Amino acid sequence: MKYKDLDPVLNTPVRLAVVSILVKMRQADFGYLQETTGTTQGNLSHQLKKLHEAGYIEIVKTQKGNYPQTICRLTKTGHTAFERYVDTIKDYLHL
Repeated sequence: MKYKDLDPVLNTPVRLAVVSILVKMRQADFGYLQETTGTTQGNLSHQLKKLHEAGYIEIVKTQKGNYPQTICRLTKTGHTAFERYVDTIKDYLHL
């Protein structure tokens, strides 16, 4: 069997965690993603930018009271990429 390459956008722990969270949830805010992934603000911002540039997530900036709020949502492209990634891992494991 020839192994397929894993999606380089998803093949990093924080990005994969973010997309995994967004697959289960309709949307998540920056604070929740930071808390759940256990990463720094700077690293999460960088990883979200990469996911956004790839078209895997959309980022909506809003206000909640007097505070800025960043909401992330998985796109159809991101959902499809995640499914392919999972299928590729399954192939690796021969499941």
